[in-house]
Amino acid sequence: MSSRLFATALALFFMMAPAVAQERPEGPPTGRITIEQINIAFIGSAALGGGTLTYQGQDYPISVSGLGVGGFGASRLTASGDIYGLRSAGDLAGVYTQIRTGWALGASGSGTMWLTNNRVTMKLHAHRRGLQLTLGADGVVIAFK
Repeated sequence: MSSRLFATALALFFMMAPAVAQERPEGPPTGRITIEQINIAFIGSAALGGGTLTYQGQDYPISVSGLGVGGFGASRLTASGDIYGLRSAGDLAGVYTQIRTGWALGASGSGTMWLTNNRVTMKLHAHRRGLQLTLGADGVVIAFK
């Protein structure tokens, strides 16, 4: 059974590998986002939270959830950053891929995260608190509240 899990995780990693090789988006940012999320992982991972999209001077509340493969522990994530490729606020809603590696020990975990789908790219500066070791891939769903 563990070989099946490993094969599934490896396949998911290679399917999502283009997210790691994210090219720098062209043009200026088209919006800003803040996210707060709770992550729990024990081989599989789950995340649930929310945040705010700021687009053309207006704030929109959003929900953020995800499922993935890889990791162990629990942490709280806060992230904020620029969004590229928005033509309207509604363009943000959808499924994004994320490859994640990192750790959190107390208040020590931080780094840069890229979330991408076909139209929109986000470059987020993230800070993680808790006790967690991560190496894996996620599908992240962003929706409006």
